[in-house]
Amino acid sequence: MIGTLATYLAFPFVRYALVVGVLIALCSSLLGVTLVLKRFSFIGDGLSHVAFGALAIAGILNLTDDMLFVLPVTVLAAVLLLRTGQNTKIKGDAAIAMISVSALAIGYLLMNLFSTSTNLSGDVCSTLFGSTSILTLTKGEVWLCAVLSLSVVALFVLFYNRLFAVTFDEDFARASGTRVEAYNLLIAVVIAVIIVLAMNLVGSLLISALIIFPAMSAMRVFSSFKAVTVFSGVLSVVSALLGMLISIIYGTPVGATIVAVDLAAFLLCCIAARAKGGK
Repeated sequence: MIGTLATYLAFPFVRYALVVGVLIALCSSLLGVTLVLKRFSFIGDGLSHVAFGALAIAGILNLTDDMLFVLPVTVLAAVLLLRTGQNTKIKGDAAIAMISVSALAIGYLLMNLFSTSTNLSGDVCSTLFGSTSILTLTKGEVWLCAVLSLSVVALFVLFYNRLFAVTFDEDFARASGTRVEAYNLLIAVVIAVIIVLAMNLVGSLLISALIIFPAMSAMRVFSSFKAVTVFSGVLSVVSALLGMLISIIYGTPVGATIVAVDLAAFLLCCIAARAKGGK
């Protein structure tokens, strides 16, 4: 197995995939803690479905670089979700459900009506559950992902204290002069960027697992925000790396394998919590 792994790692495209996977996993876990604590976990599902719809449109238009279309559309949807969720007539969960289902249905409908692909079901399945496209990344795509991922990490570190305040008590943060709406908007935009980056890794239907599982696992073991964030990041990176290595060696689906490893890690954390007398 070690010899097989060494053979695969000799190929640049495998190393590119591992670098991108680790970066995406790290970014997802950082924002995942905040989203889980704010009871806004399902924004990942909503935005991933929007990204699916945008990707379908980009494919119909034969755009050479679909990210230039998908990323702005997903960011705009994140802003609309935030604004709509603040409306007293349409609560946040209802807004996410409406946009999520609509985008998914419209995307699939357009792919059926206008797609020229001879394997439509395969294209849809790859987009929803991830594909091997993570192993065909170019050096330019890797650099773009690295820049966006490092920007996300830098923003999180730079605004850590304010994000902490907004996460736990928006009223107190607002009273202390923090621009709560601006930081909520920042969170929505950053998570939109992460989701677009993660689509090639785990697919649009599995992105929420990449965001939620590490955070939930860390919360089973630790109680402080800082400890949960750090452990979530480490666990997410290890799980993504292990999942991708298993996928490369045994030929299993990348996205599903990573989520399976995340699930196993969550169960282990639950066992560890019970062993030390936690809930």
